[in-house]
Amino acid sequence: MIIKNAKIYTPEHTFKTGDLTIRDGRIAFGAPPLEGEEVLDANGAYALPGLVDIHFHGAVGHDFCDADEAGLQAIADFEASKGVLAICPATMTFSEEILNGIMDVAAAHKNGQGADLVGINMEGPYISPKKIGAQNPKYVQGADAAMFRRLQARSGGLIKLVDVAPEEPGNLDFIRDCHNEVCISIAHTCTDYDTAKAAFAAGASHMTHLYNAMPGITHRAPGPIIAALEDGADVELITDNVHIHPAVVRFTFNTFGDDHVILIADSMMACGLPDGAYSLGGQAVTVRGPRATLTEHPDTIAGSATCLYDCMRRAVCEMGVPLESAVRAATENPARSIGVDADYGSLAAGRYGNVVLADDDLNILAVVQKGKVIHDNR
Repeated sequence: MIIKNAKIYTPEHTFKTGDLTIRDGRIAFGAPPLEGEEVLDANGAYALPGLVDIHFHGAVGHDFCDADEAGLQAIADFEASKGVLAICPATMTFSEEILNGIMDVAAAHKNGQGADLVGINMEGPYISPKKIGAQNPKYVQGADAAMFRRLQARSGGLIKLVDVAPEEPGNLDFIRDCHNEVCISIAHTCTDYDTAKAAFAAGASHMTHLYNAMPGITHRAPGPIIAALEDGADVELITDNVHIHPAVVRFTFNTFGDDHVILIADSMMACGLPDGAYSLGGQAVTVRGPRATLTEHPDTIAGSATCLYDCMRRAVCEMGVPLESAVRAATENPARSIGVDADYGSLAAGRYGNVVLADDDLNILAVVQKGKVIHDNR
């Protein structure tokens, strides 16, 4: 396939008008045209890399933790229709027995259709019982390296992220022991600045949904956010216009830099469906508009009802984030953070030919996966 007349998002994080050639499913700049080759005229539209979501729970009535292949496939199909072509869905806080079933389904999944399953984000259960959020307090436990390794073996090596509250007993030892095997993210935590610094020194390098379920910044107690800034951590942001004020989103891009910000959806099963009653991690959730909250605790946000593409679009159109920065944060940065950037997250030569064509208002016109049009809204 050749995509002609597109404003291509380049590996230098700028836009350049030109043509994009895809051969054998991968980007091949400068390759000569082939007889009978499909030509897609972008008519000046943006050509963005396929998005990479490393933290979300579900969509269209299905949850990754349902441990159901049909549900996982439905999620993958929906995500692909929204330009998200690589997914690393998140578990919730559960027992090892329940997590085993989730790992089994993920390990058996074949990437023949929809977004590619490229990893698993193990959001629980190694978190603080005092910052539980929408997680289930019944299953919270200390970080356990042997348990993690059993789950990793069961998943076929798919676990790319493990969330840890470093202040809990034994959790710093887990970070030291396992950081060379998996990306460690500070999450659902009451940690202070000093303990967060110790966690980064021990090998943590990531922050889960920055600002949410963690102490904030004050001038005498800078907390984990300042520690993350000083240690160059990657930080996740949910830009659904519910979790974080737009001014704080701009502040985060300006302070951490667009090379360290990762946009995530944190979406739950209501994403793509109307308002109503749903569930997350076995707990009842009520969804009204973009806001999802625990039904019994309506002040507790329970994930989002917004897909990653719409989070990226809102960051640009509603929050004042430059397009180049928002695209980087939804494609290249998440792919790099979980080690799949040799294949995903960029339109550099050799990467998969995963392309989202979008108009000037960032409405999706077409989605191309590995050189084939899988959704066409033109």
